[in-house]
Parts: sequence; C-alpha cells; structure tokens
Amino acid sequence: MKAIRIGLMALACLGVGGGQSAAEPVALFDGKSLDGWDVIGCEAVVQDGAILVKDGNGLIQAKGAFADFVLEYEWKALAADMWDSGVYFRYDEVPEGRPWPKKYQVNLRKGMEGNIDGFPDGKSTVPTKAGDWNKFELTVKGKTASLKVNGQDAWRVDGIEKPSGFIALQAEVPKGGQFLFRNIRVTRLPAP
Repeated sequence: MKAIRIGLMALACLGVGGGQSAAEPVALFDGKSLDGWDVIGCEAVVQDGAILVKDGNGLIQAKGAFADFVLEYEWKALAADMWDSGVYFRYDEVPEGRPWPKKYQVNLRKGMEGNIDGFPDGKSTVPTKAGDWNKFELTVKGKTASLKVNGQDAWRVDGIEKPSGFIALQAEVPKGGQFLFRNIRVTRLPAP
C-alpha cells in the first residue's frame, strides 16, 4: 500500500492523472469584437470575422503580457503590391516618437514575409500566397523562437532577450496598405 501511495504521489508531481492537462489554445480574437485588444495610433475594425487594419501607423495590442507561448494567426494583405505589416512579440514599450517597438517582429512586408530582423538565421524561404490567407505559427520559449509558414518550418533562432511582453499586430497602412487578421489563438507554455 505504501508503494502505491508513493507511486501516486510521484505521478501527481509529474502532472499525470491529477486532472492537469496540456495547455489549450485560447482565442485572442473572438471574430466579433476588439475586446481584449488596445488599438494604439491606428484604426482597426472587425469585418467578416477578421480584424481589418484600416488606417494609420500603430498597433493593435493584445491585453496582458506573454512569456512562453505558441501564437497562431492567419493574415491576408489587401494591397495589390508593396504590402507591409507584421506581428510584434515580447516587447514592453514603444519608444517615444516611434509608432512601433524596436523588436521583435515577424515581418509581413512583401518579399520579407516571415522574416525576423536581427537574426541571420531568421529568414523564411517558405512561399506565401499573395492576395490569399496565410497561416503562421510562432513558438517562443525561453530565448528561442521558431516559425511555421503555412505548415512548413521556416526558421528557428536563439537570443530572444526579453522574458515576456506584449503581442501586437502592426498597422502600417499609409505605405503598406490594409491587412486582415483572423483565427488568432495563443497557447501559453509552461515555464522551463
């Protein structure tokens, strides 16, 4: 009996059989409203179940900070050419006089879709679909980040310095055109 109790206690410590389960994805966007988001320096609306980045230079920032996570989202550029936007993560401030943080950004600029600045290995060669929906999956754990583009591995980098921070969609409409974002979900990962 004592051996069984010790075994059950060990399983409970490992999170097995104790009612605990793996983290589940949570919708950051419900497809109906911008509840849970702060719109900063730009204009965004909900259109046909997606966030339409309508005008301005700024951010649509999810409320709350995120440490280790998997962020899934779909995006579509509405400009016929020279589109530009991005998704920022793990930043804690926007420097005065700038509309966006200095880093970290998964780029959505034409020809640079999926790249992350400041990392030589952070270049995506996976093609995206112009004028159509693309799905990105960003995983950030500790100092490592990786990206999947339309289900294919794009890159993995080490050296993410901030341990947690905000997640935001970038508005760069005057030069980069309007964008749509939908199916935005985050899974918080347990600390290492």
